[in-house]
Amino acid sequence: MEQKNAVEIADFIARYLSYMLGAGVHTSRVVRNSKRLGDALGVDVSIHTSQKTATLTVMDRVGNIKDTRVLDIPAFPISFEWNADLSALSWAAYDGNMTLDEVKAKFEELVSKPKMNPVFVLFMASLANASFCRLFGGDIWAMLITFAATMIGFFTRQHLARRHVNHYIVFIVSAFVASICASTALTLGLDSAEIALATSVLYLVPGVPLINGVIDITDGHIQIGISRLVNALMLIVCIAIGMSGTLMLVKDSLL
Repeated sequence: MEQKNAVEIADFIARYLSYMLGAGVHTSRVVRNSKRLGDALGVDVSIHTSQKTATLTVMDRVGNIKDTRVLDIPAFPISFEWNADLSALSWAAYDGNMTLDEVKAKFEELVSKPKMNPVFVLFMASLANASFCRLFGGDIWAMLITFAATMIGFFTRQHLARRHVNHYIVFIVSAFVASICASTALTLGLDSAEIALATSVLYLVPGVPLINGVIDITDGHIQIGISRLVNALMLIVCIAIGMSGTLMLVKDSLL
C-alpha cells in the first residue's frame, strides 16, 4: 500500500467516525464500524475517543505505513437515520468488497440526503408530549395545552439552535417558554394542570446522551461515558432552571 492511499483512507475513516460520533452514536458501535470499514479497505484502525475529539491511527497489515490524526467531533443533531445508514455502509463495504471511491460515493449520498422536515418534527414532538400528558392522567384540555406549549417551546429551541446559541441557554429558554405556556392550564383551573405543566418539557429530556453514557461506561469507554453523563446532567439542570422560572411566576396557583 502506498503512503498516499493510506492517507486517503485515513481521511475518509476520520470523516466517517466524526459524523457517527457527532450524530450521537455510542462509542462501541463507532469503533466497531470504523474497524470493519478499515478491514474492508485493507488497513488496521485504532481509535481513542473523548467528548470533543478523537484520535485515529491507520496502518497497513504489516504495520509499515501509519497515519495518525486528532480530529474535532462536530456537533450534529442526534440522527438515528445516520446511525443505521452509516452502520449498514460499513457492512456493505466489508461484505461487498467495495473500493474506497465506491464507499466514499455512498457515504456522500447518505449524509447528503434531505433532512426530515422541521415542521413535521415540530408537530410529532408536540403530539408525543400530548400523548405523555394523556398517559400520565391528563384530560383532553390538558393534552391540547401541552400540545400547544410544546409546539411553542420546540419552535423556540429550533430558532435558537439555528442561530447557534449556546445549547445550555437554549434548554433553559425552551423549558421556560414551554412551561410558561403550559401554566395557562392553571389559570383555567384544570384538574390536571400540573400534569400539563410537567409534560410540556419532556421533549427536552436528553435520553440519548444518558443511554449512551451508560453504554459507554459498561463497554469500558469510561472517559467519554462520564463526559456524556455529565453533559446530560447539565441539560437536566437547565430544564429545571427553566421550569423554576415558571414556578416562581405562578407559584400562587400551585398552592
